[in-house]
Amino acid sequence: MSMPIEIETDREPDSLPKPPLFHPGEVVATPGAVDASTDEYLFQCLTRHLGGDWGHVCPEDAQSNDAALEHGSRILSAYPIDPGKPCYGNNCLWIITEWDRSVTTFLLPDEY
Repeated sequence: MSMPIEIETDREPDSLPKPPLFHPGEVVATPGAVDASTDEYLFQCLTRHLGGDWGHVCPEDAQSNDAALEHGSRILSAYPIDPGKPCYGNNCLWIITEWDRSVTTFLLPDEY
């Protein structure tokens, strides 16, 4: 079950380093994603996701994400929860934006 989240950071959403490539819709997160990370890190990952930095996805998913910007399908990004370790298994945070851009969800892979 996902719930809307309010990411509290010292930065305003308007302070993104470049214009977002797409609108995230409502931003929600699973309890596991909220427990696994800080608001600041979630904001950093969301900034990367909206800017087209898909993180640690396979080349095929990256290509699908790039095409989704133009044709409107689902977008998936993956980032390590602990950036000092590989993005794999229990150290992976996913962000999925739905095809219609109505919602963006933070989740752990085992919550999919």
